[in-house]
Amino acid sequence: MIVRQRTNWLRMLFIWKGSVLKKIVVQLVTITLFSLAIYFLKGKIFDYKVHLNPTIFTLIGLALAIFMGFCNTASYDRFWEGRKLWGLLVIETRSLTRQILSFVDGSSKEEKQQIVKMISAFCWSLNYQLRDKSGTEHLSRFLSQEQVEKLEGKKFIPSIILGFIADWIKDQNRKGNIDTIILAQLDHQLNQFSSISGGCERIYNTPLPFAYSILLHRTVYLYCFWLPFGLVDSLDWMMPLIVLLISYTFIALDAIIQEIAEPFGEEDNDLALNSICRTIEFSIFEQAEIPQGELKKPDSYFVD
Repeated sequence: MIVRQRTNWLRMLFIWKGSVLKKIVVQLVTITLFSLAIYFLKGKIFDYKVHLNPTIFTLIGLALAIFMGFCNTASYDRFWEGRKLWGLLVIETRSLTRQILSFVDGSSKEEKQQIVKMISAFCWSLNYQLRDKSGTEHLSRFLSQEQVEKLEGKKFIPSIILGFIADWIKDQNRKGNIDTIILAQLDHQLNQFSSISGGCERIYNTPLPFAYSILLHRTVYLYCFWLPFGLVDSLDWMMPLIVLLISYTFIALDAIIQEIAEPFGEEDNDLALNSICRTIEFSIFEQAEIPQGELKKPDSYFVD
């Protein structure tokens, strides 16, 4: 994800990093060249003059804008729900860490630090699962060798790590280090973790209906390629520039809709899952007094 400081209006016009322009530049060049050809041919195709009233494009453009607004809202809802789930995960990890450090009596500092590392492992494993990565080789700094071996070949690794955490809590209860009230509270925290994981999987496994995407995509490009015929007589040499501006607006919005509809990917405008996981790790390690490096923050821009 691109996290960038606001800059002046002139620089905003030329920003490339984080813009969808690099994904649609070929389409825009193609439409501009097509518009130039229509201009030089005076709107004719094989000596046949294509007569299209600009009013038609006004009506179609209005309907298209409304439909794109609906799709954009649906995509942003998925993006924002994903962000809320990960924001809740930040809160729940800190709460669980605090409860373990404060209310689990009798266990050593090293044991508590180990369970805190498991909590961080859960977050990173959820990150890897949502991005279709194994990631088990990166979890060895949080888990024991025996635990890492148990994860080999497994698909739902976050759930298995939750099982490791639950086993640790059960063992502490058996030793008498946790009373039944605290046990119930810790179990509730683990249920929250499971709910967050399930919510993320729901977003990941249920994309926007493909029919919406294909209809929007087709309509946008058909509109942009027919637009030069409707504007060539009224705008003359300005027509290619106006077509380019309108095409950029519609095609760029189409690209943004497709990008944010899958918020857990690794494109410029997807959620910064790595950054969130690092923040969680830093904060709970700090609570448990586990040695670590410095948490770096973005300067001019940050790519997750």
